[in-house]
Amino acid sequence: MAAFIQSGLAEQGWEAEICHDGNEGLALATAGSYEALVLDLMLPGLDGLGILKELRRSSNPVPVIILTARGDVDDRVQGLDHGADDYLAKPFSMIELVARLKALARRRSGESVTMIRCGDLTVNLQTREVKRDELRIELTARELELLLLFLGSPGRVFTRTQLCEHVWGYHFDPGTNVVDVAIQRLRRKVDEEHAVKLIHTVRGTGYMMKAP
Repeated sequence: MAAFIQSGLAEQGWEAEICHDGNEGLALATAGSYEALVLDLMLPGLDGLGILKELRRSSNPVPVIILTARGDVDDRVQGLDHGADDYLAKPFSMIELVARLKALARRRSGESVTMIRCGDLTVNLQTREVKRDELRIELTARELELLLLFLGSPGRVFTRTQLCEHVWGYHFDPGTNVVDVAIQRLRRKVDEEHAVKLIHTVRGTGYMMKAP
């Protein structure tokens, strides 16, 4: 999972370092200068909460997202009370993790951005409300993940393999049409009633979102 996260962040232009031991992780976090930390609570040596406590005790302001299989509300509250900035439970969407990291980076820089736009299409990152020309669009969770992936890299062509790995979390099977069916549904909701189309097919390659 650590390698999967590192690969996903690299595709978004970030350089990520992995550490599997709590004590070593604290040393890295203390000595280095990082935009954010993705912190698992269940670590050998010093656990995630221990790292978080030490960072905040030393007034280290680095944004922290807690990533863990624990789903209990008390664990979430405890992590946030000790200074975590966000909490994401496994299993998680790589797209959502990236979006939350971007939001933390904007918050740290003082930039308050809650909306993503492409032409007259908007997505509110806080409420997850999608609109086109001020008309609300109801999307499934998977369709929203697809849309956010396209919006995160407008003009980039995504192959079916990349879409399958990012959104479904597994390698693309040439014998399935799951990606094409999902794209058709998304297009029907986003583009069908509008003269200007945002989602485009790149023949022989994949799909992309293109701003008008």
